[in-house]
Amino acid sequence: MIFKKKQESFTTRNRVKIIRGGAEYFQLIEEIADSAQYSLHLQTYIYDEDETGKKIADALIRAARRNVLVYVLLDGYASQHLSEEFIARLKSAGIHFRFFMPLFKSEYFYLGRRLHHKVVVADGRVCMTAGINISNRYNDIGDVYGWLDWAVYMEGEIAQRINDICVKTWNKSVFRKHCLATNNPEYPWPDENCPVRARVNDWAFERTEITNTYRELFRDATSEVIVMTSYFWPPQRLLKRMAAASRRGVKVRLILTATADVPLAKYAERYLYRYLFRHNIEVYEYQKNVLHGKIAIRDNEFITAGSYNVNNISAFASVELNVDIIDKTIANGLHDKFQSIIEEDCVQIDKEEFWPRSSHAERLFFYFSYRIIHLIFFLFTFYFIQRKQQD
Repeated sequence: MIFKKKQESFTTRNRVKIIRGGAEYFQLIEEIADSAQYSLHLQTYIYDEDETGKKIADALIRAARRNVLVYVLLDGYASQHLSEEFIARLKSAGIHFRFFMPLFKSEYFYLGRRLHHKVVVADGRVCMTAGINISNRYNDIGDVYGWLDWAVYMEGEIAQRINDICVKTWNKSVFRKHCLATNNPEYPWPDENCPVRARVNDWAFERTEITNTYRELFRDATSEVIVMTSYFWPPQRLLKRMAAASRRGVKVRLILTATADVPLAKYAERYLYRYLFRHNIEVYEYQKNVLHGKIAIRDNEFITAGSYNVNNISAFASVELNVDIIDKTIANGLHDKFQSIIEEDCVQIDKEEFWPRSSHAERLFFYFSYRIIHLIFFLFTFYFIQRKQQD
């Protein structure tokens, strides 16, 4: 197994800040890399060889040249387009570089698990986990704002936990195991008391912690849940938890994208709107650009954020990393930001108008998109479904 089966407990001695993506996020990656003294891990799904990717590469190289142990792990499907020259530059600087490989891949197809982490951690002391890939699309460049996404910047005990997850993922990301020694020194932890826990999803190896967090989110809610997510296509059990929460009088709001980079996923998502409206769940579509965030708040005190999309791919086919945070001050601040986004950048989808105004052809297209997504998911994860049945 890639991970031992255990439930992570909350660490308390942490300093935490929620980052709204864009230029601030990438600047913080550079600062984390430049502050590293002993070890540095960067793991991500998509790494583009563009202006942003080259700038982050320069920061990684600077760290390696200071004799920091630098480890870069990228998904073997989503980042396969990187040039041999780019990879050679990293390796020649002393960076340990590796792809997390699916069972099979080509330019347009993959079979098996994918590494969906978006995480950077230095010295087991400071880290960020996010939904943000390394690409110009997520950055603020000139007058163009990056896609809407979120990250959690953390200092303290939780950074050591996340460092351990990165080490284990690196060591067992291929068939042969490579031992990794990162003898990070002990650091004094921050005086702040912010409970945080790391959550992992890797269904093929029976880790479903983030899925469980979302179930608990709706099960334990007493007043309100707001979920901002891209590619909304949740497992049936989670849909039922959302509906049950709404029936108990919990206000459930979903912030989704109006414009998706994967149009088929958006059409499939809209097929679910009728179910959501039937259970009095409010739906808002973000208009400004592409919404790529993966973050939720419960009752203005609990936050979960990271790489996990609320869909079957994250639940059953990807290696995901989130953090859960319990802090009323941070949650209230994030709630205010969500409220501003809803009021200024979103359109509420009217349940009395959306479905009636959709043509019969559109409704059929939504339905077939939803079924096609199901079929693609089944084909791409069939190996693990079969393996699970045999175990």
